[in-house]
Amino acid sequence: MTTETLTVTTPAGSFKAYVARPAAAKAPAVVVIQEIFGVNKVMRDICDDLAAQGYLAICPDLFWRIEPGVDITDQSDAEWKKAFELYNAFDVDAGVSDIASTIDLIRADPGCSGKVGSVGFCLGGLLSFLTATRTDADASVCYYGVGIDKFVAEADKIVHPLVLHIAEEDQFVPKPAQDVITGALKNRAGIEIFTYPGRDHAFARKGGEHYDAADAATAEGRTLALFKSALS
Repeated sequence: MTTETLTVTTPAGSFKAYVARPAAAKAPAVVVIQEIFGVNKVMRDICDDLAAQGYLAICPDLFWRIEPGVDITDQSDAEWKKAFELYNAFDVDAGVSDIASTIDLIRADPGCSGKVGSVGFCLGGLLSFLTATRTDADASVCYYGVGIDKFVAEADKIVHPLVLHIAEEDQFVPKPAQDVITGALKNRAGIEIFTYPGRDHAFARKGGEHYDAADAATAEGRTLALFKSALS
């Protein structure tokens, strides 16, 4: 595996993206969509893990319009404060447009097989859902996406496989919001919803307060199963 930084160019400007390349000369790509802490070690490690599994992983800096290069953790009150300030200033529509540009860039990369999936966490979980509704991604995965309930009307535009991981005790996605999501999506072909009893938000974030190794591993296995079937 090797890592590098690529530049994604859009009509609105350019931004950086962390890339982890697998050993294979050509591989399916996965766009890793950040939480509210920027392209930090957690996100880079996810890219590295995907590359170890044989995927070309890319994590774009989606906060570039506000502050390029954000790299903070969930370990201090000051960082949480900054993370929520970034979240509140973030333009979701512009973010999805930037993800579409990232998909175009990595799909054209000599190391890409042509297939591209997405996986997002928290804010990125919402953005991965919108990647499924608004882009040509070949498969998408959403981990505890915040705000998906406000966009379920877009589900009619989903044409490729989608997996959602929902933490049943998610403090940022209350039960009524979960009911809206599952009610709108559960009977649609190509969409799988997995719920995790007793789990809180970010149960798959290594080092986080609510990390649960067993359920994180279960969710990862389901994610990789989707990518294997949809991106191969």
